[in-house]
Amino acid sequence: MTEREILLKKISTYKFAIIDIQLFLDTHPDDKSMLNKLNEYKKTVTPLVREYETKFGPLKKSDENNNTWLWVKNPWPWDTEDEK
Repeated sequence: MTEREILLKKISTYKFAIIDIQLFLDTHPDDKSMLNKLNEYKKTVTPLVREYETKFGPLKKSDENNNTWLWVKNPWPWDTEDEK
C-alpha cells in the first residue's frame, strides 16, 4: 500500500468509528466511556486528516480554500504506476 492509501485507510476507519459511536450515543447518551472514546477518536483523526491534506490535497471538494480544483489534478486510480 502507498502512503496515501495507508492514510486514507486510517482516516476512514476512525471516521467510521466516530459515526458509529455517535449513533450509539443517540440511544445511550449517559455512557461516559463511549463519549470519552468519541473524543479520543476525534483528536486522533484530526492530525491524520491534516497530514493527508498537506501531502495529497483536500479530502473533499468543499475543503478546498480556493477555486483551483486541485482534486482534479491529482492522479486518478488508473493513472498510478502500481497497475501492472
